[in-house]
Amino acid sequence: MTLSQAGSLWATLAVTLVLGALHLLAPYIRRTLPVPTQAATSLGGGIAAAYVFLYLLPRLAEGNEAVAHVLEEEVHAGRVRGFILFLVALIGFFTFYALERATHRTKGHEQEPTRLVFACQLGFFALYSGLITYTLATKLDAGLAPAALFAVAMGLHVLATDGVLAEHFPVSLTTRWRLVLVAGAGAGWLTAVVAQPTSVVMNLLTAFLGGGILLNVFVDELAPERHSSFAWFTVGLASYSALLAIATFTTELGAA
Repeated sequence: MTLSQAGSLWATLAVTLVLGALHLLAPYIRRTLPVPTQAATSLGGGIAAAYVFLYLLPRLAEGNEAVAHVLEEEVHAGRVRGFILFLVALIGFFTFYALERATHRTKGHEQEPTRLVFACQLGFFALYSGLITYTLATKLDAGLAPAALFAVAMGLHVLATDGVLAEHFPVSLTTRWRLVLVAGAGAGWLTAVVAQPTSVVMNLLTAFLGGGILLNVFVDELAPERHSSFAWFTVGLASYSALLAIATFTTELGAA
């Protein structure tokens, strides 16, 4: 099932409001979860990992062709097809890694993370939320099932990343600063309303987002010192992989 452009934007607005609520209510949600926080974080990590490896990376490989088509007058398409978007994903990975390193470096010296580090982390997580809502409208154009799976994965991932911010900045992350994260999600939706992205821009933004997701999964949601739950990670990975497989094969059968 696909939606019109206007329908996609309204559906994306609904998801944006949910993500904003998750940012504001994350502390309460984590306190009232029926399972330990580590279990919920590992479940979200497994879902995010399945999304990256089974949905995002294959789409990046397809998207390379669109980027190569734009650059073919300047660069031989065969040389960029397997490189450009994965380079952007690597840049996204490195950007979030640099912020993580800056945060842990101050903690390692028994200092509170500086205001600059906090501002950078907050700003990039707001950008993170904005990229989610900005890219969702296009995913709804492609089909309701993939977009719904993306929204569920990103919603759980938002809870996990909010927990990371709350751990690094326990005093600074007040409701006032959480509104910055909400504003990031809203800005992504407004940008999608004003300027529908081209396929090349969408592929580049998705690649950058994917690099950030990979870093957060590997560093924050799977780190041994956070006492991650292997069982819950496996449940999230297996269940979400099964849902992606069903959605993929259903879409293929419908196209045939």
